[in-house]
Amino acid sequence: MGEFSGHLKLRAEVRENGKTVLAGQSFRAPFHVGKAYWDEEGAALRVQVVNPTAGILEGDKLETEIAVGSGAALLVTTPSASRVFHMRAGEAVASQKFSVEAGGWLEFLPEPLVPHDRSSFRQVTEIEVAEGGEIAFADLLMPGRIARGEMWSWSRLRLELSVRVGGELILRERLDQSGEEMKALAKLAGVGELKSEEGRGKGESGGGGVFNREWTRMDANAAAENGASAESGACCFGNVVIVSRKLEECGAWREWIEALHGARAWVGVSALRGGCGAWSLKIVAADGAELRRVLGEVREILAERLPRMRAALRRV
Repeated sequence: MGEFSGHLKLRAEVRENGKTVLAGQSFRAPFHVGKAYWDEEGAALRVQVVNPTAGILEGDKLETEIAVGSGAALLVTTPSASRVFHMRAGEAVASQKFSVEAGGWLEFLPEPLVPHDRSSFRQVTEIEVAEGGEIAFADLLMPGRIARGEMWSWSRLRLELSVRVGGELILRERLDQSGEEMKALAKLAGVGELKSEEGRGKGESGGGGVFNREWTRMDANAAAENGASAESGACCFGNVVIVSRKLEECGAWREWIEALHGARAWVGVSALRGGCGAWSLKIVAADGAELRRVLGEVREILAERLPRMRAALRRV
């Protein structure tokens, strides 16, 4: 299969009836846009972006541009994880640009990125939110093909993120790590390596953190239901950025989100600079199921102030 130079361009606008439509769309493989559906409860247009190919290959260059006009509301999801496959020498590059005008709303919540053995991937994300615009952006990462026991074995992963609100830079982040380096970070949470027979039952695995103390109390069936083996050493990361003036005040919502922090998921919330209602949420979860559970609870909590987060992620 040859390399792709694919693009995805979406433009959401509001009509006189108050509903959002895709005023413009353009895509080329490996992107495909499914039929858009209006979500009455969340008052947002739900769009699912599909990759009909096997995944991301060496040499691929992918460009995403999503723009939301004033008064429009858009939810973008994907049906499955984005897999970055084994590479001989090169890399794959993805560029993502999101812009939201005043009064607009964008929620971008794709399934996780899964880097395979010896893959090299760079993703550059730029977010521009006008004063009075709102966005909820999530970037999720799995350690690899957990079911096959292949974890933390990619060559290089670079995730770059910049966020501007009203033209002012409020956040710039960069993760640039090999799989081995990321595994060392995961060990801070007590995961990242297979547990030894000697360590079982003692809550020991590398750093001996809280995840494995909890996992030793799980039986095999419970672990299987959660999408991983109790000895897998899996660890999943979530990086969420939310911008909304409705969150300027640090209310009970923050306490409720921080209360999600526990044995199987670490959750942190930080206010970003600028006094514009911008927040950074970091999640480290024991497995993919736990990561999804926490994200679901975060959406439910925030929906009290941001009702458009009531939009369903899947069409029933």
